Amino acid sequence: MQPARFVAGSRGPWRIVRIAAASGAPLDAAPALDVIEDDAAVVAGSAWVLRGVRSHDRYTTRPEKDQLTIASPSLGRPRMEAALIPIRKSAAWWQLAQDERRAVLERSRHFAIGLEYLPAVARRLYHSRDLGEEFDFLTWFEFDPADAPAFDRLLARLRATEEWQYVDRGVEVRLVPASKDP
Repeated sequence: MQPARFVAGSRGPWRIVRIAAASGAPLDAAPALDVIEDDAAVVAGSAWVLRGVRSHDRYTTRPEKDQLTIASPSLGRPRMEAALIPIRKSAAWWQLAQDERRAVLERSRHFAIGLEYLPAVARRLYHSRDLGEEFDFLTWFEFDPADAPAFDRLLARLRATEEWQYVDRGVEVRLVPASKDP
């Protein structure tokens, strides 16, 4: 499992342009974000730090995993904007058995909707629940600025599903490269 930390503070390669709560409380304001994919010590003086690990795909079937692998672009493409979306699911979600959670994802068309936006939107999922963090999942997205309206449609469609009814806290952190003029 690959650990990652999303550190909001005064410096970082990403400039935070907006933090908005989609459900529950937002995160504290900060000017910049750094994404650190190692086990280094926590950065002092940060506004917040979110931790997660890249793990195995827990809800995908083999055909879905194969489709995602084929259609997914790599992260770190030049001139991309980004979004970090931490999500915490409700206790009712976690009381469901794994097959029941999978059924909610299927009825919500979670994977099918996401596939429609590939390869324009690159994504990576980090799991945080087993680390005892305040969010269960951290989702990182990168997209060309011209694809920002499509990304907004993706979010709106996912938030209109049955699955989203189980989200008790979701925050959207929109980012541009720090080198981009404010």
